[in-house]
Amino acid sequence: YYRKELQEYTEMKENEEKRKDLEKKEKEKKYQARKMHYLLSTEQIAGIYNSPFRKSPDPMELLLRKSKPLSHRRQQIKSPFAYELYDWPTCTRPPTFSTAQPLPPIGRQKPQGPFRDTAEVLRQRYKPLEPTLRVAASISSPLEKAREEMKREEWRNRIHDNEFLPFSSYHKNEKYDPSIHRSGKYGQETYGIKHFREVQPKKWVVDKDFQTVLPSIVLFEKFGKTYSRTGQIV
Repeated sequence: YYRKELQEYTEMKENEEKRKDLEKKEKEKKYQARKMHYLLSTEQIAGIYNSPFRKSPDPMELLLRKSKPLSHRRQQIKSPFAYELYDWPTCTRPPTFSTAQPLPPIGRQKPQGPFRDTAEVLRQRYKPLEPTLRVAASISSPLEKAREEMKREEWRNRIHDNEFLPFSSYHKNEKYDPSIHRSGKYGQETYGIKHFREVQPKKWVVDKDFQTVLPSIVLFEKFGKTYSRTGQIV
């Protein structure tokens, strides 16, 4: 009876081990199929598991069709506090010194030699800038600054404060102020209003003035009338 029980127990253990091995191999096979999903055949090019010289595709090809490709691993976002010790040589930001005294390092001895304390060196390196009066003062004088400000004001502001009113009735109530040239006691000149040429009859050789309208040119008057478009005489 005991032998029979032990034999059944041994067979059960062997079957369980075989089942675990099969599951492990199947899982490994599926993982490899997902990992090598790029070897899947396409409509244009056959994959390495789908040779055209075979009657049927390889079982791995069928497994590649069923499986999905592996997703990209997300990069682990490191904590910003991990870079605090590596930011100070690049001078990107000054370190913040806490008022609490830090704990001494465990199992770390001070190097032998005339070396200063690290905290003291960092305080000296990142201390605030205290420029002299010559460095802190501006290069340009106050007069030049005032001139530049005036130029910007003139460029930005309008020339006059008269609003633009493009209406014909806006200037009706205003009184007309004639110019000195037109309101003089010597009268109004006709030059520029009635004629644009000075006339001196005493210097005329004949009794008539020059003709302002010249006669037309005969050759130009025949254009398009005595000649056709082909150049032949009509």
